[in-house]
This record gives sequence, structure tokens and C-alpha cells, in this order.
Amino acid sequence: MRGTTTVSTTGCRSSRAWRRTTASPCSRSAAPLKYRARDVLMHQDEPSTHVLLLLHGWTKVTALAANGYEALLALRGPGDIIGEGAALSGRHRSATVTALEPVEAVAIDQHRFTAFLSGNAPVALQLLGLATDRQRSTDRRRLEWAALSVRERLAVLLLELVRTHGNRTAEGIELGIGLSQQEFAGSVGSSREAVARLLKELRARKVVATRRRRIVVLRTDVLRRIIGEGSA
Repeated sequence: MRGTTTVSTTGCRSSRAWRRTTASPCSRSAAPLKYRARDVLMHQDEPSTHVLLLLHGWTKVTALAANGYEALLALRGPGDIIGEGAALSGRHRSATVTALEPVEAVAIDQHRFTAFLSGNAPVALQLLGLATDRQRSTDRRRLEWAALSVRERLAVLLLELVRTHGNRTAEGIELGIGLSQQEFAGSVGSSREAVARLLKELRARKVVATRRRRIVVLRTDVLRRIIGEGSA
């Protein structure tokens, strides 16, 4: 089995507070940058020169292992700040950030960002709290993932995306974030082929309906049952 990974969407609420109190003063004079779907906003291993405040649109955060396996680490959206870890540590970026849809963001120069934090202890503590929340969420999910099969992890992920990105339609609950089978695989720590087989099974059972980069969840109760069966 591949090493397990986790997708985190934690931080949006805290990030909105961060945006109000911190990012606005830092980025007041900056013009928004616009990215198309699949544009790369930040590259893994590149030097840090700035952080980005996301205004509109969703992105994926991925990391490439030495053997070429790409893990989907997180989804970041409006109100989130990205690239702050490398900016504060002075190290190269640990992950790649790619737009999943049209994205607008504001760039804040690394030196301006760190200088602002140096002179604003309450804001620096708020950012530390945001980073801690993200790490706790990742650690908690890693622990949960270790006890679940790939089938159960996929059910958990689909339910989480229903909660965070679900849009109710006449057909069911459509996930408002478009992920490929490879991206789902990178989240649940499996292969694309295994995820394709599981999604085919869920389609046959009329639990989900799939289209290109779109999934409609028809039966959340069955997904919960899958998780319950695994923990029974």
C-alpha cells in the first residue's frame, strides 16, 4: 500500500479572520493576480519570494515524492494564505499549488510580510494558531487514515467534500470542486486504478454519478455505512 496522505480544508474560517486583520494592511496597494484553471501558483522546491492571499477560486496543494508519486495534501480557497511557511523559514517551498478553477490572489512580498509580523505580535500569534490548526487536522486525519481501508478513506473524503464543497441539485449533491481520479488517489494514498475501480463500484450501486472532473453524490447514507462497516 502507498503511504497515506490527507486532504485538509481546515483553515478557511481562521484565514478569513487573518485576511481582515493582517493581509489587508499588507496587500492594500497590490493588484490582484489572475490565474486560469491548472495554472501553477507556486512550485515545490522553488525559493520563497512572496506569499499569496487567495481572493476567489480554489487551489490544490500537492507534493511530489522521490519515486514520482504525487500526494494531494490540501485544498485552499478564498481567504486562505499560502506560502507562509517557506516565507517564515527561509527554506524552499515544500509543495506545489495549482489552480483548480479561475483564481484571483494578491501577492505579498516576503520581506514586507515578515516585517509586518515582526512588528505585530498579536497577528503573528494568530498566524501561528492557524498553522497549528492545520497541523492538528493533518495529524488527526493521518491517525484516522491508518485504521481505514482505501474504500473507507474514499468514502470519508467524499463525505468531507460534500460538507465543504457540496451544492444540492435535483440529482443529488454535486461537489463544487473538480478533482481527477489521480487527485483522489493522491488524497487517499492509493493508485488511480484502485480509485477508478471503487468509483465504478459506487456508480453501479447508484451511490455517485460521475462526469469529467465532476461527481454527484446520490447516497450519503451508503457512504456513512461503508465507514461504519469498516469500524465495526
